[in-house]
Amino acid sequence: MAFEATRKEWSEIYAFFRLLADGYVYSGTPEGTRDEGKRNMIAMIQREEHDGTRRYYIRGENIQIVGDQIEKTVLCEDFKIIADLIFNALKTSKEEEITSPDGVEAFLDEIAIFDLEAKTMDRTDFSIRFWHSDAPAIGFCVRSRMGKMTYLLDGGRTANLKFELSGIKFATPTVNKVNALDTPNEVADRMMLIERLGGILKYSDVADRVFRSNLLMIDLHFPRLLAEMLRSMHLDGVNKVCELTEMMKTMNPLKIKEELIVKHGFYESKMKQFLSALALGMRPAKIYTGIDSAIEGFLMLNGNGDIFSYNKSDRETFDNFLFLNTRFEKSSTEKDKYGFLERENGIYYFKLNAKIGLLKR
Repeated sequence: MAFEATRKEWSEIYAFFRLLADGYVYSGTPEGTRDEGKRNMIAMIQREEHDGTRRYYIRGENIQIVGDQIEKTVLCEDFKIIADLIFNALKTSKEEEITSPDGVEAFLDEIAIFDLEAKTMDRTDFSIRFWHSDAPAIGFCVRSRMGKMTYLLDGGRTANLKFELSGIKFATPTVNKVNALDTPNEVADRMMLIERLGGILKYSDVADRVFRSNLLMIDLHFPRLLAEMLRSMHLDGVNKVCELTEMMKTMNPLKIKEELIVKHGFYESKMKQFLSALALGMRPAKIYTGIDSAIEGFLMLNGNGDIFSYNKSDRETFDNFLFLNTRFEKSSTEKDKYGFLERENGIYYFKLNAKIGLLKR
């Protein structure tokens, strides 16, 4: 009997099967393309299944599956056939929920896989050991451009930054007028209305104390930089991280010396550091100590079914990929409680929300 799963779930199991079928994965470039000179041969993939940890060893034309409750050998060609069926379903369907293609469920039963997404506590999808390395298996998470991707920074109320209203005192009817403004660009239009009415929105603080401390781990002035990027994102309509960073170099919100901006690449460096921290484990509501999580890299699945790997061991490529391929996104103002004037201890604040995801292209 056929079953349905999300595009994200199908993408993860497709990537798993495709890597087993191919026996290798190419490294990615900072631009998000294949690095032809870096083909990494896979020795083993480790995945958490319903019955514990399993290891899938690539033995020539066969895959040897070893686990507490299973030990069997399956042809690589079988994994390739099923991977092709799943990819075709992802490619041809426009729905978020996709029905399993004929033959897929029987194959999953044969190799006793019951969860398309691995059930892990460390947020990795699976780990890979490469032939060329003596290092232990590397923990990867799959990011698919064939479906909705998990955000690097998933917004939420804990990711709000506060701007204090100064310059003029607004009466209650004026505050109500600002908050009632309902347009397609309501956040930006409310900010511009505040300015027209004589108000000034000056960065004040990070709304959540844990997220504030996490940002301070990047740099003691990083919260202000992030706030100004969010302001520019809304008012100027620019959302790519690299483009906003370029704007910050001109605006210089931290008032640092030009030598630090130009010769040392201060703003680029801090954004890359932040993005890398997000990719490797930082979350707004969890205390960040600067230590990376079990996630050591990404497997990027593009619209053609190609998979590229990004590993923190090649930090320059990993950081540049994140810098060139991320954008700020707008979340729900109602859900995340931002984009309107609210009073705290007699002072009005206007909050903006930080949400960052990978580009879909």
